[in-house]
Amino acid sequence: MDDEFAKLVRRVNQPRVVIDNNACEDATVIHVDSVNKHGILLEVVQVLTDMNLTITKAYISSDGGWFMDVFNVVDNDGNKIRDKEVMDYIQSRIETSAGFVPSRRGSVGVMPAEEHTSIELAGTDRPGLLSEVCAVLADLHCNVVNAEIWTHNARAAAVVHVTDDSMGCAISDPKRLSTIKELLCNVLKGSDDLKTAKTTLSAPGVMHRERRLHQIMFADRDYERVEKAGVRAVEEGSSRPQVTLLNIEKDYTVITMRSKDRPKLLFDIVCTLTDMQYVVFHGMVNTGRIEAYQEFYIRHVDGLPISSEAERVRVIQCLEAAIERRASEGLELELCTDDRLGLLSDITRIFRENSLCIRRALISTKSGKAKDTFYVTDVTGNLVDPKIIDSIRAQIGHTALQVKRNSSLAPKPPHQETTMGHFFGNLFKARTFQNFKLIRSYS
Repeated sequence: MDDEFAKLVRRVNQPRVVIDNNACEDATVIHVDSVNKHGILLEVVQVLTDMNLTITKAYISSDGGWFMDVFNVVDNDGNKIRDKEVMDYIQSRIETSAGFVPSRRGSVGVMPAEEHTSIELAGTDRPGLLSEVCAVLADLHCNVVNAEIWTHNARAAAVVHVTDDSMGCAISDPKRLSTIKELLCNVLKGSDDLKTAKTTLSAPGVMHRERRLHQIMFADRDYERVEKAGVRAVEEGSSRPQVTLLNIEKDYTVITMRSKDRPKLLFDIVCTLTDMQYVVFHGMVNTGRIEAYQEFYIRHVDGLPISSEAERVRVIQCLEAAIERRASEGLELELCTDDRLGLLSDITRIFRENSLCIRRALISTKSGKAKDTFYVTDVTGNLVDPKIIDSIRAQIGHTALQVKRNSSLAPKPPHQETTMGHFFGNLFKARTFQNFKLIRSYS
């Protein structure tokens, strides 16, 4: 009965989205009001992230039965959203999706779909792993149409969409799917793996690829740090995120985070909190030219704040991992060329033969063209010798493979003391809703 009543309330009180280009000088302001439900914040942030919008500021409130958020967003060029069609699409997407949050926390495996077969992989990272995976897929006449690969803390995860090379559609033959799973499992196990991947045939369904990657790595416990040669050098050359927790009055746990700003940072954090079954009741996000500051007042879905030291340490570790998984280590290389069967296998083999490690990769194909982005280091996790890059570009083609940037040389954010309750410290002393409205209106 409670579920049916909640559905009725959501149907009567449809989400309301207002997009305003006049409220802020340098950003488009998006107001979202809706009936509250666990996961709705992630759903809204996911829509904005999928539209390639950058959230520069955000003010979050979901105490009680209502969800009220304000997001300041800009496009890839740092400008306001001016296109009326884009604004209408954002509004309809949020209003349609708010309140409906699909959940699939099942086992890692192979999922058939009409257009492609989705393969999910997880295992211990090692040099040349992606090259071996791509070689197996090429030998089995599986064409990689798009994929995303993450590595973090000696773990690797990937979501790969493949089609049958001869038919150009999803692979549905059970025997062939079984062979693909078996051979990929053998590659992932290696000779001295800390973890082994489970590959099972899952029921068809839709899952956000990047959220699924977070879930795969979380299930593989990548937040538990593993020391290995080369990892320390990379970590010392980059700025680790600062995550602190404090329990305050009214039984909230306050989380504050400082880190390098980057695209999709808020999505990664909210995704992790949601999958760990925490609810953000109030929050503030503020980004600068280099650094991002985020502050959330949270409770577990059971209504309690973080109550033990073990839980506190685990939440800190998981949020640090969420921030670091998508962090772009090393040199960014972009490949643009005609797509063909085995292209990805050939490219990753050349990388492996030149002692390059792929830390992260985004693979996509459209209209017969491949556009792939790789973040690479040498086998010790350090910067790649420019001579090696020149040699690789000569083999692949200077016009096909471009050097975009070296993320390891990005400037460090200035160190600042974390101040608890920077925006919300007085919120619970002045308990009226009007006072909270004033805070939300700040931009």
